[in-house]
Amino acid sequence: MGERSNLRLVILSVLVISLMATLLGRLFYLQVMTGESYRVAAQSNTVREVVTPAVRGLILDQAGRPLVANRTSLVVTVDRVTLQREADDGAEVIARLAQILYVPQASISDRLMTCGADGAKPPPVCWNGSPFQPIPIARDVDAQTALSIMESRVDFPGVTAGLEAIRTYPAPFDVNAAHLLGYLGPVTEDALTQQGDSTAYDRLRRTDVVGRSGLEATYDDAIRGKPAVTTLEVDTSGRITKTLDEKLAVAGDYIVSTIDARLQHVVEQQLVAAVQRAQAQGYPGDSGAAVVVDVRNGHILAMASYPTYDPSIWVGGVTEKQYQDLKDSDALSSNAIQGLFAPGSTFKVISTAAASREGFSLYSKYQCPNQVKLGTQTFRNFESSGYGPITLKRAIEVSCNTVFYGIADKMWTDAGGNDANRNSPDPIAETAKMFGLNAKTGIDLPDEATGRVSSRTFKVANWEQKRGTWCANAISGYPETRKTNPQKADYFTALDRENCADGFRWREGDALNAAIGQGDTAVTPLQMAMAYSAIANGGTLYQPQMVKAIIGADGRVVEEIAPVVTDRVDVSRTAINFINSALQGVTMDGSGAAPFAGFPLNQIPVASKTGSAQVTGSKVSTSWFASFAPANKPRYAVVMMVTQGGTGSKTSGPSVRKIYEEIFGVTGSTVNPAKSVLVDGAPLKRLPTVRPDGTPVVPRGKMSGQGSGGSS
Repeated sequence: MGERSNLRLVILSVLVISLMATLLGRLFYLQVMTGESYRVAAQSNTVREVVTPAVRGLILDQAGRPLVANRTSLVVTVDRVTLQREADDGAEVIARLAQILYVPQASISDRLMTCGADGAKPPPVCWNGSPFQPIPIARDVDAQTALSIMESRVDFPGVTAGLEAIRTYPAPFDVNAAHLLGYLGPVTEDALTQQGDSTAYDRLRRTDVVGRSGLEATYDDAIRGKPAVTTLEVDTSGRITKTLDEKLAVAGDYIVSTIDARLQHVVEQQLVAAVQRAQAQGYPGDSGAAVVVDVRNGHILAMASYPTYDPSIWVGGVTEKQYQDLKDSDALSSNAIQGLFAPGSTFKVISTAAASREGFSLYSKYQCPNQVKLGTQTFRNFESSGYGPITLKRAIEVSCNTVFYGIADKMWTDAGGNDANRNSPDPIAETAKMFGLNAKTGIDLPDEATGRVSSRTFKVANWEQKRGTWCANAISGYPETRKTNPQKADYFTALDRENCADGFRWREGDALNAAIGQGDTAVTPLQMAMAYSAIANGGTLYQPQMVKAIIGADGRVVEEIAPVVTDRVDVSRTAINFINSALQGVTMDGSGAAPFAGFPLNQIPVASKTGSAQVTGSKVSTSWFASFAPANKPRYAVVMMVTQGGTGSKTSGPSVRKIYEEIFGVTGSTVNPAKSVLVDGAPLKRLPTVRPDGTPVVPRGKMSGQGSGGSS
């Protein structure tokens, strides 16, 4: 054999050995390195799950009255696998089913199609679950129809009728509480993605419905429970060969809220009454909110928002028109925790606390002219005339703006005036933040607004965000506006030119407006309620709570949720007591006296502050009434506001009085705790009882309310 032949053999041998090595390496990789993943993939092709959601837990008020419960519904389901074994793929069965249910055949066929298949309607019409799971096609079927289907199995192969739990709203005492309770909706793609590759049997699946707002969302994990999951083995033809595993459903836990249903009804009624009172005075009175807080622990006893909606509208899903109507009416968001409003004179308690911290005398006299002029601007009193020299206490009682202008002007000057830098002191803003403004309260409800406090810091941040637009407008000069209104265009251009150059500067007018809760300051009613609670209880800032405990469906206590202290305000006890005394004076002989005329203030002293916040672009002020009582031993804080409602005294004040009357059992000038809407005249310390069968025990009498749960 020649050298050329030997070379060929060597090359061929190397080639064969290389191919063998590659083949063996690939085989090793597939069987050893990645074998497990392929085994899992192969197994997933033969394993299917049938999932039945657990019965969702109830939401109770503090006395055990169900606010959200479940009712049973007769549901007709179709086993698509059985249907496909029919000669015509079940077409005749669908036709007979459509006839007995009085629905179009197409609606059943659409419901049986897998989401993503050719011709499938979008969710929730199509089926997004396992093909081996019975598909619900009709709910709330009458018993006779269900019985007819079950008795004619030959005509309806694969069709069954059974009971399913559906959310219901018992509405004890006709409460609404839509923004507190929330609603259910299909699980989102984001929620599914956040689970990653979880294989837990109780993981979220595309067929699940979850809490989408309110307590239903915050406590969804507890309320949802754990589903029943049957794991099946199927062959390549889709036939079930065996049952691999079965996990039973675990019912969801019950949520015991801090809300008292009877008081909630009163607050909802009185908020509507305040809105109507504003409208009767000729004001728009288009929205509002009210909050009742237990100042000793931060429990929310009642909270209402106007406008609202019927929470049962979500049961079974809403139409596009219904959803659009809800959006157009602004009823979906809660004004109590999401609405941002200028607080007006209710903010003066913050300015007073700041003045005390800065060394201003609480007992000296201050000038209260009708107006003050600074540069080209004139700053006036709103709810009061000029009173001359008056004490700070009297300035709070009559809501004298000009006294607070003077205090704020002195603080501004001491901080450097126009020569101050971005890091110069800002006492009122610092005190406001100490009371929890400019930050979320941390309430256990989703989508709470942060709010903002007018300050040097905010001015700089706002300028950095908007200066590009301001400078561009200053150059362009508003050409479109100039065509129809040159004077207005000149005004806007001059304003933008000034803002472009030094819109970051904390000017004298900014400081004065901030002192009376105007300017850029915007708060939620809940933030103001918690601030007044801190004044009432001596300086403790609580995290507001909507839930006090979680109870199992069998009655065992899963968790008691303790009050949470978030901070202590750095304000002297002397200043806190002074503010308390001044606020009592508001109700006795100040701007809050009119709505409390004839109220037994000698037995139940009420500390209050009115507010009429001016709003840019609106001719009508926002009506505020912030308060707490009894002022000598504070227990409750009540805050109400109505947008475009006029004054706090005439619009919100009378409704706040009515709420206190119902809390304390006041009739005229007589106080009878037995007539309180609260059981035993106070929030309950004990938790409600839930029987082992899941029935809440609600004693008869004034505790029950129309449509409440079980009774003893």
